Amino acid sequence: MSKPQPTRYRTTNWSSYNAALKKRGSLTVWLDPSMNWEGLPTGRRGRQPGYSDAAIQTCLTLKVLFGFALRQTTGFVESLLRLAGLAWSVPDFSTLSRRQKSLTVDIPYRGSDSPLHLLIDSTGIKVEGEGEWHRRRHGSSKRRIWRKLHIGIDEGSLEIRAVEITKNNVGEALVLPMLLGQISDEEDIASVTADGAYDTRKSHEAIAERGAQAVIPPRKNAKPWSPTSAGALARNETLRACRHLGRAIWRRWSGYHRRSRVETKMHCIKLLGQRLTARDFDRQITEVHIRVAILNRFTERWTRLFGQFLGLNKLYPVVVMPPF
Repeated sequence: MSKPQPTRYRTTNWSSYNAALKKRGSLTVWLDPSMNWEGLPTGRRGRQPGYSDAAIQTCLTLKVLFGFALRQTTGFVESLLRLAGLAWSVPDFSTLSRRQKSLTVDIPYRGSDSPLHLLIDSTGIKVEGEGEWHRRRHGSSKRRIWRKLHIGIDEGSLEIRAVEITKNNVGEALVLPMLLGQISDEEDIASVTADGAYDTRKSHEAIAERGAQAVIPPRKNAKPWSPTSAGALARNETLRACRHLGRAIWRRWSGYHRRSRVETKMHCIKLLGQRLTARDFDRQITEVHIRVAILNRFTERWTRLFGQFLGLNKLYPVVVMPPF
């Protein structure tokens, strides 16, 4: 039997096809003239801030999104304001650097009416050091600094709900209670899915205190724990199910495969830069929070567009976009 010929599709709508390709390179930046760009009085003694937190976050968002340096960011914002016809002053690079250290980033999240299914994972982000090709070619240098990024995303909306950044010597299990602490106590958590690195007593106890189900595979050499708490009992049941059904069947039965979505989100975070440009730890935290805010905006926007395309606009309400 001969091999069937592959199907060939002939392009007939060249005009619309070319227009769609050109549209991919278009850039539209919307600035709200009614936003509070100038700083408001704080009521405290001393010099008042010249720019609002929204203005600083807008500038830092453009910096992270386009990979600019601080001085390039100020020039880019000046050109945008000039094109928009707004007579606003632009913070200089020293002001951006100083405010970045203490800025509280506004991370948007739409919320959900159903219980939260949290997917947790961690990865490393480089701060200093050469790239992989240089390391293989000439060997690793003595100064290679990493930061460990921990995130928890909502399985339903795929938005980041919790984020922590630590030094590279901090274990994953120690950070899980802090991630759960960022979720309001009034919000129900149905399940917490993570890999085997979170198979510790502290992690299971923190999940049990929130009344959630832990979807964490036990380690290969795992032993039953003393049934002294709700977290230990739930973990022993998981261990018993893995031994009885096998790990492959348990993964399909428990829905552990959903954790791949948080790994995809990690990849999206690194698409905004393989390394952190800030050198101070507090500024690095702000830079990571800016990335999270950008991704949540992108996720909300594309989810809403696809929801309207599928006729599901009731499930994805419209959220007002920030001035950037």
